Amino acid sequence: MKFNWQVNVESPEKIRTFLYQKGISRTLLKGIKFHGGSIELNHKPARVIEKVDNGDLLTLFLPPEISNEHVSISNEPIEICYEDDHFLVVNKPAYLATVPSHLYANDTLVNRVKGYYKRQKYESLVTHVVTRLDRDTSGLVIFAKHHFAHSVLDKELKKHQIKKIYIAIVQGHMQQTHGLIDLPIAREEGSFIRRQVAMLGTGRRSVTEYWVTKSLRDATLLRVRLHTGRTHQIRVHFSALHHPLVGDVLYGGSCSGYMQRQALHCASVSFFNPFLNRQITVSAPLPRDVVAYLEQESRRQ
Repeated sequence: MKFNWQVNVESPEKIRTFLYQKGISRTLLKGIKFHGGSIELNHKPARVIEKVDNGDLLTLFLPPEISNEHVSISNEPIEICYEDDHFLVVNKPAYLATVPSHLYANDTLVNRVKGYYKRQKYESLVTHVVTRLDRDTSGLVIFAKHHFAHSVLDKELKKHQIKKIYIAIVQGHMQQTHGLIDLPIAREEGSFIRRQVAMLGTGRRSVTEYWVTKSLRDATLLRVRLHTGRTHQIRVHFSALHHPLVGDVLYGGSCSGYMQRQALHCASVSFFNPFLNRQITVSAPLPRDVVAYLEQESRRQ
């Protein structure tokens, strides 16, 4: 795979500086150097310390990517919400892990995407996971189709430029119709899984914004935006406000009728695709259990 740029710079700069600005990471640049990639300046081999000037043609050849043989292929179907040559966005069902582990080794979203790549006869079967969801959380997950695309979105993630909107149902009634939760989160001592709100000055800053969409009989339907991406962030923050997610038994919630897992769904993602030079916004409909729960609660009011 190759990428071309007609250089437009105010003054000469090193090739590596130019490529960093295009989203090429240092790790990828090392891979290009040592694992079969190459760089050409005006159709001639070039090194990253050479300089490009306005009007130059810079060409980047990515090294081939080797698939992990330990990641098995699953032929279970996936629900594709968006796809181009560089990115794939999939609607993950609840009760399906995003990545393989010792508990879920052969049928995760990664295994299914790899199976899809195989059936499509794509050149690379490497599955670059950009965003992840808890096993029991449903909704949109972004995959990059090559290392460069992954590098680009990884930088967007670190700069909080990927916009993720969730639909959540919390227990009780929220006092405010709009709020910003700014509470640090850290791993709970003695637990590998649970997180908790930490004391000020400890933990990692975590910011969650929410809007009340509808008040139900004993719960509230929310639209939630993550401004940071900590593990279990939404679940921990609303639990700390004494409004745990319906079905989230790990953080104090209780199951109810159709809702037998945490009522959380990643409904929208938006990111900038530099290869197409446009913003990509993808949406996913509410899953059946959330719809059924909302209908159930509406009947009870």
